[in-house]
Amino acid sequence: MMRVLFAAILLFLSVTGAFAQPAVTAVRVGAHEDKTRFVMELTEAPRFRVFTLDEPYRVVIDLPELEWRPAPGALSEGAGLIGAMRFGLFAPGTSRVVLDVSAPVQVKSVFTIPPGGGQGHRLVIDITAVSPRQFAAARASPIVSNPPLAPIRTSTLTVPTPRADDRPTIVIDPGHGGVDPGARSISGVDEKVIALEYALELKRQLEATGRYRVGLTRDRDIFLQLRDRVAMAQHLGGDLFISLHANNHNSRKIKGASVYTLSEKSSDAEAAALAAKENKADIIAGIDLSDQTEVVSKILIDLAQRETMNLSKTVGNTMVDELGRVTALLGNTHRFAGFAVLKSPTVPSVLVEIGYLSNRTEERLLRTTKHRAKVTTAIVKAIDAYMKSQKTLNRS
Repeated sequence: MMRVLFAAILLFLSVTGAFAQPAVTAVRVGAHEDKTRFVMELTEAPRFRVFTLDEPYRVVIDLPELEWRPAPGALSEGAGLIGAMRFGLFAPGTSRVVLDVSAPVQVKSVFTIPPGGGQGHRLVIDITAVSPRQFAAARASPIVSNPPLAPIRTSTLTVPTPRADDRPTIVIDPGHGGVDPGARSISGVDEKVIALEYALELKRQLEATGRYRVGLTRDRDIFLQLRDRVAMAQHLGGDLFISLHANNHNSRKIKGASVYTLSEKSSDAEAAALAAKENKADIIAGIDLSDQTEVVSKILIDLAQRETMNLSKTVGNTMVDELGRVTALLGNTHRFAGFAVLKSPTVPSVLVEIGYLSNRTEERLLRTTKHRAKVTTAIVKAIDAYMKSQKTLNRS
């Protein structure tokens, strides 16, 4: 009887292990005289793809989809040539590590070490400083494992099931995600997490009315390029696009929600700085933007966008009115700036900063279920008012 029980336990453990998600368990960096060594410890031998990017200089490490288990704050201060590190889900099946480096570098070697000495599988990457010319020459040759890592798949976006009805389509965009964490709150929660929580609650409330079809640009912790967010709004024939974010500021006294719509000219220096920061999301995630000139030119503001921009301003003003009934507002609440995510030529778009993660009191408030419900209810009311006004105008 005991032997049967013991065999069953072994079978359970082996099955559980077979289905366990592979993971990164530790990371460390060593600054040597001739190189900087980056080491990742994993639960299994990884397939990998390692390459470099410039403007700014980065080392990118693609891996299979993995859990992240290193101690909190691992490599938060960097060392040697490595200034900072980010990890997250880049696309279905692909996790990504991005290392910010202080100078042009060359990946001198990449190798794995089998388990031993109390350590798991290790992936070791050595980088050295080189001239810009040497960087350019080496960049064309990524280093790949044998067998190689699977190609990156296009992200699977959450789209509403097509229906033969005329309900307006609302596309909700939780800011950041995956390898792009966004701002970090005082208590250590990433903006990407809070943005998704608010987006899911907004989706729930909108669908509960029965008046709207609702799509999410992401429904889990995964990275999306800015142009993919815009493209989804257009692909769905969105009647309104709402991007949700939470802000950060050097002054911990600043607090309050704000609403942004698109303009070639920013309403103030802070709005311009925020747009510049948000527009770097693709850089943060390790995207090569060297061939994006044509794409960028397609989303620049032109005469065809004027009507869309006017509609965005209308819904932005309504959003401010409703949010002001339930939460503190930042001064000059409705602001204008050149956010890439708002540059759809056909879909009215607003970006809502729900509050400041750098303000201790507001950060605690933003994380409560009650406040989340109040803020999203206000957004629903603003959407209702906007849609009602548009229906009235269309009838006249």
